[in-house]
Amino acid sequence: MKSPNHLNALRAFEASARHQSFSAAAAELNVTPAAVGQLVRTLEDWLGTPLFVRSNSGKARLVPTETAEHALPDIRAGFDRLTLGMERLQKGSTSRVLTVTVSPAFAAKWLLPRIDRFQTACPDTDVRLDTNHKSVDFVAQQVDIGVRYGMGSWPGLKADKLMDEEVFPVCSPELSGQHRRLRKPRDLVRETLIHDLSMDGHAGFPTWDVWLDKAGASGVTTARGMRINNSAAVLQAAAEGHGIALARSVMARDDLTAGRLVRLFPEISFALEVAYYVVYRPECANLPRLVAFREWLFAEAEKS
Repeated sequence: MKSPNHLNALRAFEASARHQSFSAAAAELNVTPAAVGQLVRTLEDWLGTPLFVRSNSGKARLVPTETAEHALPDIRAGFDRLTLGMERLQKGSTSRVLTVTVSPAFAAKWLLPRIDRFQTACPDTDVRLDTNHKSVDFVAQQVDIGVRYGMGSWPGLKADKLMDEEVFPVCSPELSGQHRRLRKPRDLVRETLIHDLSMDGHAGFPTWDVWLDKAGASGVTTARGMRINNSAAVLQAAAEGHGIALARSVMARDDLTAGRLVRLFPEISFALEVAYYVVYRPECANLPRLVAFREWLFAEAEKS
């Protein structure tokens, strides 16, 4: 099997296995089903083993063999690497664009207030910011680097811890001044609590119930209150005096420094298991624009 024929045959095999159909694979590859079938048979002949269990009836007419299933992850990883190589050839080493993925809240509360300093330090790099609640596919969406919140493990990505975090109640200065009775966590019984729904079900992140239990504040109900599905909006609501929010320290840092928010009960510390991580594909680790941005992120985190 000589290049590029074997690459075409492997591509036909991978697409056929994914779709379990020569016709669907042909539509994706923009060739005829007969051409896909011939490429797969050529590969089978060269290997000396069948790659599919074929059936003339039923929904699953083309099922990869056990051997094929074991080989597919490596083949797909190989195609991902080839795609990356082609991207580098296409863009060249002087590409100006750096694609960065972060959550909308992290962008609003931490990254965007600081990004001008990166642009000043690296004027030849243009940042393309992708803000998304869900984890993106770095290969498919051509992402260079990102910041993710979690336990530090994401398949296919290198993760370097950027910042740890804790949580604590915050409110507006006005609300804090009006309610001088807010001396102990149990005093929250009369207050409106603001809940961050964006963190619901996030492993390692406490709810109000968990924080209140740790603080020994019995009798404070969490059944009512304001519920918001964006961490930045949670802090905005608290800053505008709508209630008491359970703030994430990294997100709230600038608001606290500027005096838009006040931390309540500073004697109570609640460190989190989850943290912020800089993530990127290992094969991209030495790209100059990625290295520059990664080093800048850590310098900014150190300043904070």
